[in-house]
Amino acid sequence: MTRESLADLLRRRCLVLICAAAVVGDVEAGSRLLATGGVTQIEGAAGGGLTPWGVLAGTASEGEWALSAAHSQAWLDDYSLEVSAVAANLYDRLELSWARQTLTLDTLGGDVEQDIVGAKLRLIGDPLYHPWGSWSLGVQVKRLEDASLARAVGARDDDGVDVYLSGTKLYFAALAGRNLIANLTLRSTKANQGGLLGFGGDRDDDRSLVVEGSLGVMLAPSWVVGVEYRQKPDNLGFAEEQAWQDAFVAWLPSKHISVTGAWLDLGDVAGLADQQGGYLSLQLAL
Repeated sequence: MTRESLADLLRRRCLVLICAAAVVGDVEAGSRLLATGGVTQIEGAAGGGLTPWGVLAGTASEGEWALSAAHSQAWLDDYSLEVSAVAANLYDRLELSWARQTLTLDTLGGDVEQDIVGAKLRLIGDPLYHPWGSWSLGVQVKRLEDASLARAVGARDDDGVDVYLSGTKLYFAALAGRNLIANLTLRSTKANQGGLLGFGGDRDDDRSLVVEGSLGVMLAPSWVVGVEYRQKPDNLGFAEEQAWQDAFVAWLPSKHISVTGAWLDLGDVAGLADQQGGYLSLQLAL
């Protein structure tokens, strides 16, 4: 089976899962509280929009399992990004995920596609009651479909592996009586623009340790507003790479559905300055 046919098969399965989740809303959800699984981030892991969290997908607890599917779109000044993702949570211990990213070069022309296979192991803790929250170790294996653009801008490789450690804690009544969700992620990576511009470069071909974080306030049980920050390596000589940031609002009317909107500031991307715009993501879960 070619990589193209495999990608098409995964897309179809993603759509089947979304349809199934939509028509079986009375399926019993996991026993963890609403919002404790976050949403689906742009690389397929449970977390915020930009960064993975220490929790696993869905609301499955020990002895339970969960499935989720998500579709996300970002509209920037000179680019647009589309992400389809699926994830499985096995007994609140192991998360397995897959994502397909398509970056459309609205100004330059053409597109870039990247597949990401992920795994996340919950090491210790619980986001609600453990004093240090929930901590997980994750890996994301990334590969570009076509590395022509990445090679042209100086990238050394068309595939790479990110390894990260994430911790997430929910603080009860921490801000004006509202619950506060905090996440810290440390990531080891060689990815340029998350891998969409390849891995390593002419300026630096070594792995970098970067910091990512999220803060969210639960205005109501089903509404979360917050901000995210994602530091990135600067490997390519032709253009400085800057941190990603966003301000988001997530609506979680039930354990089966979430809708996330955000305003993104991705800085300069591939020499095009001040890439800002909107982001919208739909996640459905079983």
